[in-house]
Amino acid sequence: MKRKLMTAAIAGLLVTPTSMVYAQTPTLYLGSYGGSTQKAFEEEILPAFEKANNVKVVYVPGNSTDTLGKLQAQKNNPELDVVMLDDGPMYQAMQFGFCDKIDKSAPVFKDLYPIADLGPNALGIGLVATGLFYNEEAFKKEGLTPPTSWHDLENPQFEQRMVIPPLNNTYGLHTLVKFAKLNGGDEKNPDPGFDAIIKKVNPNVLAWEPSPGGMTQLFQNGEAIIGVWGNGRVETFRSTGFPVKFVYPKEGAMVLQTAVCPVVKSDVAELSQKLVQYLASPEIQVVFARTQSWGPVNKTVKLPAEDAQRVVYGEAVNKLEKTDWDTVNAVRTQWNDRWNRTVER
Repeated sequence: MKRKLMTAAIAGLLVTPTSMVYAQTPTLYLGSYGGSTQKAFEEEILPAFEKANNVKVVYVPGNSTDTLGKLQAQKNNPELDVVMLDDGPMYQAMQFGFCDKIDKSAPVFKDLYPIADLGPNALGIGLVATGLFYNEEAFKKEGLTPPTSWHDLENPQFEQRMVIPPLNNTYGLHTLVKFAKLNGGDEKNPDPGFDAIIKKVNPNVLAWEPSPGGMTQLFQNGEAIIGVWGNGRVETFRSTGFPVKFVYPKEGAMVLQTAVCPVVKSDVAELSQKLVQYLASPEIQVVFARTQSWGPVNKTVKLPAEDAQRVVYGEAVNKLEKTDWDTVNAVRTQWNDRWNRTVER
């Protein structure tokens, strides 16, 4: 039996007026990120939704891998009703049949950028750009020209002064895909990307660093002055007072999306659909920008200047490039093996 039936059974034993009201209040389980995201949801996002829809939302924190694992473990009797995942894992969730079709007849869906459409069963609700970042102070001191292109990562003047996340990190994967595209390949033909990374980029890389703390430390101690990262990560680093700047490369930035989907077999399916719609609304998109540094997918959103300069916003959205995650997810293990043999040897 699912957990909502248990509430009704208990209510049958406790027949006070208060318990009868409680018994009539459905429960929706939301699987999403922990940390600042959980704080924003529980303090600013969910209370209004709960009140407007007479529902109790239980927040189940976990990273994308954790939540995807829960969906797999619960596939015969799902406990989660709505999940939020990074776009790569979300495509896996759709492939595995965990996501229900979204009712996109609601008016809010007409206001979204096309890039937010991840198919009939999932929706992008927040945008992060993968591009370049550099130490403005170090560049000025050394008379270096600020980067404008992905090809700047190939410049020998940055030998052993560059930091990029590895391939098992989305920012590293974006780097490989972009260099494949710059050299005549794509997700289906990564060979040109591997060749460019191995021969032209890798000699400049001080570290293929997976952790945010490691990335910032290499910049703070002066070992690295240029790299690849997400705009949200860079802005968080910049907010500490360190002189870093994010750059949208002239050839385009890759996009990492926070995505949402209603889970199949939910016993609160209608409320799940309403929550997905709610997360795409202008009011909540503003909260995402302010608290999470996620760029809005809703074209009608008007951000304060302070938030607008920190996130992917306006015309910058149209310059983002999607990853063909269906192709990548099918071969990512092979890519990782190849990467470990040829790049991070």
